[in-house]
Amino acid sequence: MANIKSQIKRNRQNEKRRLRNRTGRGAARTAVNQARTALEGDVAFETKDAVLKAISMLDKAAEKGVIHRNNAARRKGRLMKQLAAFNAKAQGPAVEPKAK
Repeated sequence: MANIKSQIKRNRQNEKRRLRNRTGRGAARTAVNQARTALEGDVAFETKDAVLKAISMLDKAAEKGVIHRNNAARRKGRLMKQLAAFNAKAQGPAVEPKAK
């Protein structure tokens, strides 16, 4: 336990911030997990909505400083890459093979 008055205050501030950051980080993590689950499914419009919600939550967390902006960008990029692969798989092959 700290004896210095400023450190006692700093500990109180850190605890408040930790709890505030925890909710934002948890909400972003939940949204990302829901998006990944949706990507494993087969309903296209639900998948897109889940990914967009996850991206929004990551942006909010990065904006508030809960996670680093590069961390958010990396996660968003991975989600978009998975969404693109999902869409490509759903549409089938892009070019049909030539018949001889």
